[in-house]
Amino acid sequence: MTSVHTTITRDPQASCDTDLAAGPWVFDLSPGYGPGASQADLLPDPVVRPGQLPAAYQQMDEAELHRRIRAAKQTLGDRLVVLGHFYQRDEVVQHADFVGDSFQLANAALTRPEAEAIVFCGVHFMAETADILSRPDQHVVLPNLAAGCSMADMADEESVEAAWEELVELLGDEPGTDGRQPVVPVTYMNSSAALKAFCGRHGGIVCTSSNAATVLEWAFERGRRVLFFPDQHLGRNTAKAMGIGLDRMPMWDPRRPLGGNSEQALREAAVILWHGFCSVHRRFSVAQIEQARATHPGVQVVVHPECPMPVVDAADAAGSTDFIRRYVAASSPGDVIAIGTEVNLVNRLAAEYPDRTIFCLDPVICPCSTMYRIHPGYLAWVLDGLVAGEVRNQITVDPTVAEQARVALERMLAALPR
Repeated sequence: MTSVHTTITRDPQASCDTDLAAGPWVFDLSPGYGPGASQADLLPDPVVRPGQLPAAYQQMDEAELHRRIRAAKQTLGDRLVVLGHFYQRDEVVQHADFVGDSFQLANAALTRPEAEAIVFCGVHFMAETADILSRPDQHVVLPNLAAGCSMADMADEESVEAAWEELVELLGDEPGTDGRQPVVPVTYMNSSAALKAFCGRHGGIVCTSSNAATVLEWAFERGRRVLFFPDQHLGRNTAKAMGIGLDRMPMWDPRRPLGGNSEQALREAAVILWHGFCSVHRRFSVAQIEQARATHPGVQVVVHPECPMPVVDAADAAGSTDFIRRYVAASSPGDVIAIGTEVNLVNRLAAEYPDRTIFCLDPVICPCSTMYRIHPGYLAWVLDGLVAGEVRNQITVDPTVAEQARVALERMLAALPR
């Protein structure tokens, strides 16, 4: 397999940022998310930056890093489980015991009860979820603490609490004659533990891209409206597919009173969408789909529901990363498939099915900025620490927050996709 990292060049026409050719420790202490799709996103303030990867690991060649990782895994045995997200670079994924999306991986860790350490090669909110679902005696480790998520950062606890207060003041907080609440909060899995806990406290729920429609149905059984955060596109695409009109999906801008909406618009709303998005999936466009169809007559286009609505409407199919994998697996030799999701996964699927033509809709290599921060150097460093009896970069969620977040997650677990 060819990883994105090995294909990055200094040619600005080939990549969204030529700094991708460098190791992530070069920009870990710099402002912003670093090179990649979310490079232009505003980083919330204040930000506490972790220390850099020790110089010895920065200078090790790739063969030595992989040797150390394999040796550490062999030494630790069943006491360790390594989780790798679909969007990780191949140099990291090759060492994972499980590969999947954020929730699949959190559940996969539960199948290894003997593991003392769960090393999550993903981003911060994923490691938080794993810590919430794991046992108190297990340690969850994030190899690089700078691996956050720009989408998750677009909805912080303070802003959501402020929005909730405004909505309660306008709409009340008592059930109507039909027993439904004025508003039910729904947070995407791609959010902080604090926002999952917020939903747990306020009768809300967590959703994934796989069960978003089922979760919205659950919410509408209990509420007249839904406050959906942080990803506007998943919320809009899911609600539209359920027959909800765009005129009943106002956007909430946390920087403006009433989110920039009139009182009437909020009273008539079915789904109030937070002003958040995934920088990777926002890059995909209808023009890219048109170009793919012009270049490859008969091409099948499948995209992630975090893409903008016009892109989802123009595609042949849309679904979660696991849906995209299954879509490709169900295709036939000779098929041509254009995919709108993170390029590492697309490249991996192309390598897995060489008898098909599989390519990314976006011709410019622009991986997830924060996923890209996980590198074999960081994985080797944290595993060497575990061998030496030292837990490095442990992710710990406050027990009260974890308890409330677990309520919302358990509601999600019960909302199985139909």
